[in-house]
Amino acid sequence: MKQVVQNYKSGELTVLDVPVPGCKPGGVLVRSAFSLISTGTELMKVSEAGMSMLGKARSRPDQVAKVMQSVATNGLPATYSKVMGKLDSYTPLGYSLCGVVEQVGSGIDDVKVGDLVACAGNEHALHAELNWVPKNLYSRVPDGLEPRHAAFGTVGSIALQGVRQGEPQLGEVALVIGLGLIGQLVVQLLAASGVRVVGADPDPARCELAERLGAEACGDPGSAAVEAAVAELTGGHGVDQVYLAAGGGSNQPVELAARLARDRGRVVDIGKCRLDLPWNAYYEKELDVRFSRSYGPGRYDPAYELEGRDYPIGYVRWTERRNLACFLDLLSRGSVDVEPLISHIADFDDAVETYRRLKDGDLKAVAVLFRYAGGEAGEAVAPAVAVPAVKRTGGASSTPARAAGKPVRLAFVGAGNYATSMILPHLAGREGVELSTVVTTTALSAANAQRKFGFAEATTDLDAVLDDPSVDAVFVVTRHSSHAELTQRALLAGKAVFVEKPLALTEDELAGVLAAVEKSGNDRLQVGFNRRFAPLLQEARQRFGARTGPASLRYLVNAGRLQHGSWYLQQGTEGSRFAGEGGHFIDTASWLLGADPVSVYAVATAGADDLQVVLRYPDGSTATISYVTTGAPGFPKETLDLVADGKVLRLDDFVRASVHGGKRWVSSRLPKARDKGQNAELAAFVKAVRTGGPMPVPLESLVATTAATLAVPAGLAAGVPVTLAGAR
Repeated sequence: MKQVVQNYKSGELTVLDVPVPGCKPGGVLVRSAFSLISTGTELMKVSEAGMSMLGKARSRPDQVAKVMQSVATNGLPATYSKVMGKLDSYTPLGYSLCGVVEQVGSGIDDVKVGDLVACAGNEHALHAELNWVPKNLYSRVPDGLEPRHAAFGTVGSIALQGVRQGEPQLGEVALVIGLGLIGQLVVQLLAASGVRVVGADPDPARCELAERLGAEACGDPGSAAVEAAVAELTGGHGVDQVYLAAGGGSNQPVELAARLARDRGRVVDIGKCRLDLPWNAYYEKELDVRFSRSYGPGRYDPAYELEGRDYPIGYVRWTERRNLACFLDLLSRGSVDVEPLISHIADFDDAVETYRRLKDGDLKAVAVLFRYAGGEAGEAVAPAVAVPAVKRTGGASSTPARAAGKPVRLAFVGAGNYATSMILPHLAGREGVELSTVVTTTALSAANAQRKFGFAEATTDLDAVLDDPSVDAVFVVTRHSSHAELTQRALLAGKAVFVEKPLALTEDELAGVLAAVEKSGNDRLQVGFNRRFAPLLQEARQRFGARTGPASLRYLVNAGRLQHGSWYLQQGTEGSRFAGEGGHFIDTASWLLGADPVSVYAVATAGADDLQVVLRYPDGSTATISYVTTGAPGFPKETLDLVADGKVLRLDDFVRASVHGGKRWVSSRLPKARDKGQNAELAAFVKAVRTGGPMPVPLESLVATTAATLAVPAGLAAGVPVTLAGAR
């Protein structure tokens, strides 16, 4: 299928061939009939992409701050690689469309194949021939409503949510500053609510259009006409509400709002304009400044948008889905008219030229639609935690060596940030490796990975990959909740498997993986516990040498706080943060101590996500992992001390290491890139697949580390050490 994409680094805009998205549970696959170009938001993104790197940085200081924090935590080389990789990727455009349901996922019963729906979301209602849309981001189109009008559903919801924030009442007077697409819709919604409206915009054509659509008077914000109209309609008191629907870097809209609002009036920000509030003006009138967040309640909440968890109507009357349905209803009853807003309808194949004309100013438009094949008709086109015993019934821990000179063919399931920044760069171009197929549920991520790393194919069909006898190994680099299931499927298909941590989130999932090993006899499994492969830690361990007595190990992980919206916060589906990455540190401790743990004791700091995890080993050694989120952001992320036999091994964030006692050794003090072992781990895995030799880490060790990680919540609940039954 085809999709409009842009490379933010180069500014290239193109219509790209990408795989058809899969129809996941909890949503529907929609074939687009019309999609709407946001002439404000989208053109801003297109313009930013054409800037120099300095210009991009100046336009997004929030992102620059994140980059600087990443440099402090992960180092300049790793941060640079991650940022450049993200910039040099195709990103989607679009967030408002109407189309026909082509396939219905499990759990969906409110629409059927062939229904016309309006769809929302900058990840789900894209300028693409097909989109997968979750339940709370689509709404059935009322009978008789034209598909091209229903394509306005998302921007209509944005305008509607802005009006709701203003709490208009019959007979009030409102000022709308900025009469672009959103502003024109706000004018109509206010007029439909019995509010008298004054509009302000420097474009005379937009002012004239707003007056035709219900505004009492409109004019240039710098002229006396707007002030005169407000004075006449309000008896000199000022407007009850001001809606900021303008963009740009001028502070004029904010200053005009203060001047024309009444005492204790309401100012609602809907657009993206400069907001340097003049303190005296806002203070003296005690103005109520409000922000309108996109389509309404539910926006940016993964549980609502992705998992389909609705808010009870008694608590949240207007969610983003209800706003979408409400706007469609207003359209169908003629309370709002979007036909006069349509300046141009372009065929989807002409998307690049349409954006160029809009950017260059050749096409003056309030709203532009893309029309897809069949769009006019809206037609569809086709407390004791057991360490499970490892049983193998059909095979051994090795497989026959491959024919000399034949490359190892790898398939990837998932192509997110970690895969594209920390794994694939080490495999692309590696001698003896062929990147066969990349599988994702999001079509564009597969296309990006194919372009950047040279995969032979990109698809959303996992079964086709698992059934392909030429694929030797499958990398599972998806979200945590899917790791165990995908690992089982790949093992049962006879593939060697590299799964990013964690292997499993529950004991049942771990048991399921081991059942797949027993059933298939295929134990060709590696979990992405890469730190034991880090060259600096390997050398430090060698310098430390063998030990004769018990050891004490302290591992401080300065994890830091997660950003709002991170999927790591979705603990209901993705497990706790420690469940996701704690295995890294347990595996490293066990490797350094040369054994698997026999018990786990965990305590949590009150009021924080900080954990203290104490592991006990068969010879009396202990490892204490302090996993903290409340530390200083500039402090190193990982520091480790191993003490035994009068010696101390110290690791400082994979940059420096030292061994004290006997003959002292200190690594180079020159700054180095943090090498946490990904390259060496991948080399070992590829070698094992190619030669048929043992996997880099024994399966028993992978299982023991996973079981110890899963024992942490049990230990927290019980308040006593948890014995790992069956551990040796």
